[in-house]
Amino acid sequence: MARITPVILVGGSGKRLWPLSRESMPKQFVPLLGKQSTFQQTLLRVADASLFGRPVIATNDGYRFMAEQQAQEIGIGIDILVEPARRDSGPAMGAAAAYCRSQGAAAVLALASDHLVIGEEAFLSGCREGLVAVEQGGIVTFGIPPTEPKTDYGYIRPGSEHIGAVQKVAAFVEKPDAKTALRYISEGLLWNSGNFLFPPALLLAEMARFEPAMAAAAEEAVAKAKRSGSTVFLDAEAFGKAPAKSIDYAVMERTDKCWVVPAKFRWSDLGTWDALLDVGHADSAGNVVEGPVEIDHVRNSYVRSDGPLTAVIGVDDVVVVAMNDAVLVGHRDNLPRLKDVVQRMSDGKHRAATEHAVMHRPWGSYQDIDRGERFRAKRLSVKPGAKLSLQSHSRRAEHWVVVKGVAEVTLDGKTMTLRENESTYIPIGGIHRLANPGPELLEVVEVQTGDYVEEDDITRYEDIYARV
Repeated sequence: MARITPVILVGGSGKRLWPLSRESMPKQFVPLLGKQSTFQQTLLRVADASLFGRPVIATNDGYRFMAEQQAQEIGIGIDILVEPARRDSGPAMGAAAAYCRSQGAAAVLALASDHLVIGEEAFLSGCREGLVAVEQGGIVTFGIPPTEPKTDYGYIRPGSEHIGAVQKVAAFVEKPDAKTALRYISEGLLWNSGNFLFPPALLLAEMARFEPAMAAAAEEAVAKAKRSGSTVFLDAEAFGKAPAKSIDYAVMERTDKCWVVPAKFRWSDLGTWDALLDVGHADSAGNVVEGPVEIDHVRNSYVRSDGPLTAVIGVDDVVVVAMNDAVLVGHRDNLPRLKDVVQRMSDGKHRAATEHAVMHRPWGSYQDIDRGERFRAKRLSVKPGAKLSLQSHSRRAEHWVVVKGVAEVTLDGKTMTLRENESTYIPIGGIHRLANPGPELLEVVEVQTGDYVEEDDITRYEDIYARV
């Protein structure tokens, strides 16, 4: 039996889990349940070297460093396939299939990075069952036996033909209303998990059959890709020719080669705060509580704080999420409206709609301390051995104070070393770089002054992370 190459799709901003999930740090990288992110949990799920090969991460340039860092934290080596633009899951899966085929992969398992799976042995068993159908020329999806009439999931109607435990797919059906969902459950339909197992050559052939422009663009993007270490940058011009369409619409709902494994593991796409209430450890009143929270006369609610002490009194069926820079309070019945609310906040240029208070970068992170007219104060945290780009700013000066660790500062060709309680000044236009040569975290308080203190006032001259 061939080993499976996992492809983990890392994209999307997770607006329905705002404020914990935002564009700058989406839900797949956030510890929603336990200490590890769902991305890390997904990597660990495919870590059995007897069944799986080296994982391939399909993501965008903004998330590749977070994926690399979180994989390193759990000791798993990965390849990263960088998509130059968001074109939905169809082109991403096509490019991943073309790349895996070029690496000699016989079977590919495409997984979402933000799903919850409970029951690892049952998951592995499902993969082995699906692999039998794959080796007979099938594309396999994982269907989840419904536990309730969900209206926010698509469904799969299994047919009568079998290969072992795997059933031929008779039809994919769209998200139903509540009455139809009840009927689907009584008829034995399964939730569509959106995870697929397939021979890469077969997926590309079916894509060429139904979406020839998408297949051609995906193959060309891989053929013209540039590689740097374990990171592969798809060709932007070629990838941009692919029509933006999901893999379900592009291939799965149209092919006659699709099979389904009825899963025996518990699954959730963790798409809403209600989902976390469903899978969390509830108290006797049906509440799930996380962080510094005090509740009184509260029922069937999800209450979480990732910062301020939060008290909730005398309410039922609510979601309360408190962070240092943003708070969500809503009735569970109205949670589907959250995505639109976040979009309105984003359109209104509210920074916290898309950015976390802590912004992660390949060299570490920064956090705003304060900002006002003509100034901005930050705390920079630079990882051991890391360095910022060699850069300059045209509209602001910077004042740096080292509060922890040792800093190596380059300014206009000269290098100096600063230790705790020492400081320096970077004038407007000065070509400079901050680096951490030491073995411990470097923390610097940075005060920017000038008529413009936003992130896009930057010219980069050198960057070890290949940013522009």
